[in-house]
Amino acid sequence: MKKKSEMLAESRLRVIRSIPNFLTICNSLCGFVAILITLQAYHLSGSLAEQSFIFCWSACMILFAMVFDAFDGFTARLLNVASMHGIQMDSLSDMVTFGVAPATLVAIMAHNMRELSSLRQFIPVCFLCAVYLGCAALRLATYNVHAIVEKKSSETFSGLPSPGAAAAICSLVIYTAYNHGEMKLIIRSLPVYAAFLGILMVSNVPYMHFAKWLVSTRRNKKRLICLLLIVVAWAVTAVFVNPFITPVVLINAYVIWGPLSYMAVKLGMIKPHRDIIPEISEKDR
Repeated sequence: MKKKSEMLAESRLRVIRSIPNFLTICNSLCGFVAILITLQAYHLSGSLAEQSFIFCWSACMILFAMVFDAFDGFTARLLNVASMHGIQMDSLSDMVTFGVAPATLVAIMAHNMRELSSLRQFIPVCFLCAVYLGCAALRLATYNVHAIVEKKSSETFSGLPSPGAAAAICSLVIYTAYNHGEMKLIIRSLPVYAAFLGILMVSNVPYMHFAKWLVSTRRNKKRLICLLLIVVAWAVTAVFVNPFITPVVLINAYVIWGPLSYMAVKLGMIKPHRDIIPEISEKDR
């Protein structure tokens, strides 16, 4: 018979090992709640301001899920409980939160705020959102395969990470909501942009691992200065212009800079630099 102290120690160990999985589940629950919030817009089809508020909350839930997505892997490594099971759970949660939820948000937002009355008008929107969704699924499946085969992390991503794609969509949605839905150009172009983000997710374009870049700022003076400038710019624009303009510009600049720098390096116009332009492997060349 096991002693009571040993049983308590095993019980505590099980609880500790379940913390990363709990954070991963919280990630998927945020995505599920975001979808439910988005669907509430159909009850407010007559009020543009109220719909904008609903879409803003949905986007915020997706962004909030990124906190859990960042900490589940960090906690697993910290507690030394990382496993293939956790990797699979993480990708399944990401599929809900950064795949299904943003695609649903864009589709319903375009349907309601652009007042697409006929099915013929709505089909192109559905197709573009489906491109985003399908590419997110393919990206996450590919990531799982690489995680199983290579079993190592890298300073860069091959293709736009799904949280980055979701952040690009959510930043524009929140910015539009802040302007009470008056940014018609953003609403009209958002489905096309979502499809473009989907294509970037399955591309070979290298993207900087922003979380690792952020963690390493203390050991790199250039990165620390860059981070301080970003914070100052955000504070200034928040006070004098718009509190959301800096995040929108930074997130979408991160997205666009990837393919631009990739093409520039391949054409020999510029040389890759680890702090700004991730190196392109011989396979990608």
